[in-house]
Amino acid sequence: MEREKSDMKKRSDRESYAVFGLGEFGKSVALELMESGADVMVIDKNEDRISDISDKVTLAMEVDVTEKRAFENLGLSNFDGVIVAMTGCIEACLVTILAAKEEKVPFILAKAHDSMQAVIFEKVGADKTVTPEHDGGIRVARNLAAGNFLDFFELSGRIRMVEVAVRPEWVGKTLKELDLRKHHRMNVVAIRRRGELTTDIHPDAQLNQDETVMVIIDKKYISDLLG
Repeated sequence: MEREKSDMKKRSDRESYAVFGLGEFGKSVALELMESGADVMVIDKNEDRISDISDKVTLAMEVDVTEKRAFENLGLSNFDGVIVAMTGCIEACLVTILAAKEEKVPFILAKAHDSMQAVIFEKVGADKTVTPEHDGGIRVARNLAAGNFLDFFELSGRIRMVEVAVRPEWVGKTLKELDLRKHHRMNVVAIRRRGELTTDIHPDAQLNQDETVMVIIDKKYISDLLG
């Protein structure tokens, strides 16, 4: 398949990620990021893998990153993060990490086979490494998509409980004034003040900068918390 030029541009209101490698880990990361409201470009040299996922992500490209000038048309500088999830070829992983670093991508995550490989990836520029034995792709994607989340729990297949820092625009306002249920479709169930979590919430109490709120929210509205 002839390589296409990426025309995916950064949108101001959405996070954007490039996922290299569509094994089980990479695919689960890509699909969960899409589910979380991000824009996702996936890259793999396997045509069948690209075809299988092309209608489920923002952009899918068949590219062998070990080829000369492989990164010229990918526009990595437009992305908030790069996930390196390729298996079986450490050279491909290294050149991808280095290319993302050169393009000044803010965050680079790499899947490592073992602790030794993790050290190597971090040495060449990965900001974080994970191993499939300890970090599932879905969990990693949720942490990426929700970088301002302090904790994240699945209550069911649809409902999530999330602890999130009080936003600057919430400071000094009360829960009654904010009406988060109406405007963000979330229900506040607890507030953490001075390190202590309390469910004794008064609707007229003001929120402070150093506090966090525990909310229950439908997963389809998770992206509302990313602003």
